[in-house]
Amino acid sequence: MRVATYARVSSESQEARGTIGSQLEALRRKTSELAHEVVREYTDDGYSGARLDRPGLDALRDAAEAGLFEQVWCLTPDRLARSYAYQILVTDELARHGVRVHYLDAPPLDDDPEATLLVQVQGVIAEYERAKIAERNRRGRLFRARAGEIVYRLVPYGYRRIPRGPAGPCHLEVYEPEAIVVRRIFDDFVAGGYSMRGICRRLYEDGIPSPTGNETWSIACLSKMLSNPTFKGRALYNRHQAVPPTSGRKSTRNKPRPAEEWIEIPVPAIVSEDVFEAAQRVARNHSYFSPRRSQPDCWLLRRLVVCGHCGIKTYCQGSKARSGRELRYYVCNRRRSLEAGGPDRACPQPSTRAEELDSLVWEHLRQALLQPDTLLKGRAALGARTGQPDDELLSAQLNRDTEKLSPGIGSSSRSGRRWWVSARSWRSTTAWLAGSNPSPAASGKASTLSTSSSVSDSCACWSRRFE
Repeated sequence: MRVATYARVSSESQEARGTIGSQLEALRRKTSELAHEVVREYTDDGYSGARLDRPGLDALRDAAEAGLFEQVWCLTPDRLARSYAYQILVTDELARHGVRVHYLDAPPLDDDPEATLLVQVQGVIAEYERAKIAERNRRGRLFRARAGEIVYRLVPYGYRRIPRGPAGPCHLEVYEPEAIVVRRIFDDFVAGGYSMRGICRRLYEDGIPSPTGNETWSIACLSKMLSNPTFKGRALYNRHQAVPPTSGRKSTRNKPRPAEEWIEIPVPAIVSEDVFEAAQRVARNHSYFSPRRSQPDCWLLRRLVVCGHCGIKTYCQGSKARSGRELRYYVCNRRRSLEAGGPDRACPQPSTRAEELDSLVWEHLRQALLQPDTLLKGRAALGARTGQPDDELLSAQLNRDTEKLSPGIGSSSRSGRRWWVSARSWRSTTAWLAGSNPSPAASGKASTLSTSSSVSDSCACWSRRFE
């Protein structure tokens, strides 16, 4: 009789110890005693029995449909599937194709109710055992992570995982050849003023391979590296949880856990915390002021206008009047009661006309840039508000952006609008347009852009900023 055999192990460690070989050896002896012809041996190395999408099992099911064999032999029911429902599904499908399933440690079914009950009980016990193993493994990982041990195998670029041994628990060590590249990426992004695409191009030109060994770096890879707190010495574990599949989904999906459930594991730092936080600020500024998110000659103060009543940033809203003219406003995010949390919490202040406010602020900024004393005062105020670790980075950025702005001084209003857009990083560092961390001289409501009454009130607020 033509038969096929199937063997499976759940982890790479079992595969390395050769347990799948022992299964195949036992199946070969049994089929040899029965004088069966083994058409093919199907195996799944390192695949969980809780899943049906296994290459060996898929090939077995396709061969059964093609009629290549009449029986399938497995060591135990849990090797076929850990879930009892999956066992019934596979055995019923094979039975429809005229293929019977046999197990070495179970009697032949042969329409015997007691044998069928035994196999069903074995399937239920296997499913329970899998759930119990998974829960013990989860709790063990959490305990080891809280003790400061690395419990995951894939480590970030720039590190090497040192397994548990006589020297101590599993931990990370800095791999200096890659750590040099990580420091260069942070330095180019923070102090060099390069975009992520520009950094990818520079790494490619210098022949530095990506973490996966490719010649080119992806922007997604750099984005994850620049936001990974491991590089500042704080590896995070237990940040996501697997949730059951919803309608239309075939597999589980990850859902972020609350921040209080995260586990912080101390690791050697590659960059300082000040450099890492500076990179986060630069990334936010790039997101706020990206040219892809705004239209040309529109919304000069996008993501910069702050409501004087609520103290939060406004959003840009455009509409068309009956005459066909386009109207643009800066609107408080709490104008609508749904976003504010109720009608009693809605912002009562009116919206601000974007054209008038943009013209006013642009004129004040143009006049300020034409006065070197104003630039020096802004630089001095910026240095007084920031700590010593950031002074060098911000000074270098200010000098670089000032050089970019120098050719534009004295140009027309239209050309000035163009170099304003190209100098968004300088706009954020001088803090003349941002509403956060005002200087001691600009106290009270002068630190935010008020939209409480009219554009004239906002003008007075901005005028006090440039005094």
